[in-house]
Amino acid sequence: MKKIICLALVALIAASTAIFTGCGGNDTSKGEINVFNWGDYISLGEGGSMNVLDEFEKRTGIKVNYTTYETNEEMYNVLKGSNSSYDVIFPSDYMVSKLIKEDMIQQLDFDNIPNFKNIMDKYKTTDYDPEGKYSVPFSWGVVALCYNKTMVDEKPTSFSALWDEKYSGNMLMIDNSRDAMAIAMKLKGYDPGKVTKESIDAAAEYLKEQKPLLKSYAMDKVFTEMEGSQSALAPYYAGDIAVMMSNNEELDYVLPEEGSNLFMDAMCIPKSSKNKALAEEFINFMLEPDVSKANIEYLGYSTPNQATFEILDEDIKNNKLIYPDDEYLDKCYKFTDIPSDLYDYMQDQFLKVQS
Repeated sequence: MKKIICLALVALIAASTAIFTGCGGNDTSKGEINVFNWGDYISLGEGGSMNVLDEFEKRTGIKVNYTTYETNEEMYNVLKGSNSSYDVIFPSDYMVSKLIKEDMIQQLDFDNIPNFKNIMDKYKTTDYDPEGKYSVPFSWGVVALCYNKTMVDEKPTSFSALWDEKYSGNMLMIDNSRDAMAIAMKLKGYDPGKVTKESIDAAAEYLKEQKPLLKSYAMDKVFTEMEGSQSALAPYYAGDIAVMMSNNEELDYVLPEEGSNLFMDAMCIPKSSKNKALAEEFINFMLEPDVSKANIEYLGYSTPNQATFEILDEDIKNNKLIYPDDEYLDKCYKFTDIPSDLYDYMQDQFLKVQS
């Protein structure tokens, strides 16, 4: 969730800044919004890239209060269990579905989001938001396997390498119940997109076998571990692996032969929002081609924005880690919401694995 910066971006930012000078200045008197996003999941000016939040404030006069989370579950628990009021959130696909079912997010007024026209047609309606009323796609990708070429004696082909005893004490496991369980489910012959109590139990047992072999469970910590050549293997999101590889030439990746999770993160407005129109203005801004390009190049993720895709460098478009072939994507599974009792059971079993 960091940065892949192209030099051409600097000129583009300069041009866009000139175009919008005077549209809002630095006067943030129009109002303010609270944005709740994944950690390190937006371009904030590193390496000469656009500082998206500063640019939004300058163009619109709307102040942004920005906070972050590490997992969908953390974000959900904050929304569910606190009095905090957020205006824009960035949940993943299955969490969008859950939030819709629990009446925790609002239908969007797309008259206030004219840049929605930039979204590719195939992403305008999705399994998790079938009528396309509650969410706007932000990025997509797959979960892949990152490994250190100097610490792994043979290039792995599958997530099963994460159970290889010869790398004991030198492996990380993704600290996200849905992704960790899914990897184990897939290897044990279950469909991670159709969760059952049986598949949860099988995955939990397999993860218990893995636990003594792990160095630790990790989310954002994976960057330090892999970029610093402190661990040999780690499953993580493809865009983040691309970033880690750009910062450490000893790293490489594998798209596991058994397939993986094909995920999408989206922008939504919680029911608790007190600034819906301003939130929609923020979402619309995030779909501007130059803004979306800055974010996507920083993240290393894949874009659902056609106008953005068209202005990406060819080396990014042709990167199979970021844009895998359709043949591979056909092997991937998608997460959907699961009943609350199963969801809670999965969380409980995952916590027991980790304890």
